Amino acid sequence: MLGGGGFRFFQTSRNETIGFIGLGQMGFKMANNIYCKSGAPLILYDVNKAAIEKFINLHKTLAISKAKIDIAKSPKEVAEAASIVITMLPDSPHVERVYLGEEGLVHAVDENSFLIDSSTIDQSVAKSIADIIISKGARAIDAPVSGGTGGAEAATLTFMVGAPSVDDFTRAKPILSYMGKNIVHCGGIGTGQIAKMCNNMLLAISMIGTSEAMNLGIQLGMDPSLLAGILNSSSGRCWSSDTYNPVPGVMPNVPSSKEYEGGFGNALMAKDLRLAVNAASDTQVTILLGTVAQQLYNQLSKTPGFENKDFSSIYRWLNLNKDGKP
Repeated sequence: MLGGGGFRFFQTSRNETIGFIGLGQMGFKMANNIYCKSGAPLILYDVNKAAIEKFINLHKTLAISKAKIDIAKSPKEVAEAASIVITMLPDSPHVERVYLGEEGLVHAVDENSFLIDSSTIDQSVAKSIADIIISKGARAIDAPVSGGTGGAEAATLTFMVGAPSVDDFTRAKPILSYMGKNIVHCGGIGTGQIAKMCNNMLLAISMIGTSEAMNLGIQLGMDPSLLAGILNSSSGRCWSSDTYNPVPGVMPNVPSSKEYEGGFGNALMAKDLRLAVNAASDTQVTILLGTVAQQLYNQLSKTPGFENKDFSSIYRWLNLNKDGKP
């Protein structure tokens, strides 16, 4: 392991240390809250070395008064150094690789290990990975989140926890409370993923509806801010309108007012909707609007210029010119 430059170097026990894997848009902010609030030594791993360096630099000036930060060379090294490990990864294959790969967590867990996966993945994958980890004597839960990058930064996330026992949930709750304010035990392993999947399907549908309603009103001559204010005090009100409005300039500090940068990407929303459509197919449940939303976000995530934009950019996508440019 490599210690962050300028940090205090001292021996810390494995039981004191928290591991965090995945410093993306959400994970970076979540790890930051863990580090700032827990007072525990932290060990990090991410394939994106720039994200690691950014995290180290963020805390370098105050390092003398803070706990140690280490950088691992593999997920296995994280599990060797920390009994508690949190993962926040893009998709099922990434989670499988981090947990079960050649240098995966599974090769270093023991009866003291407690693994928390906050990724949004297929619930069957969450179950199978947890079963393998538990078979090694360790404990594992799924705890996907809702609240967006704003919630991740403010530590107001909702955690939907799938835990095999109340004891596992109770053990996880104080850790998750460093990053969120609403920690819900949904049931056994995989139920957190079910709750998150349903939430994100509804979120996508409401964002499409909000974008269409705002676009129609604006094209008919309504002032965007006035229209949003009316919607937000009427029966059409929803999170996509009153907290994350997709129209540029209506709200400050949301992706729509930052060229749709940051936030929750279109590719990730398309992935989450595929999970919902596949689950509905497997259980023979009809999701008409969910299927349409999946088709739209799948197309949006493949449209040049929109691949990495926030999912609220569907508003801009509705207004593409005939030449295919916003």
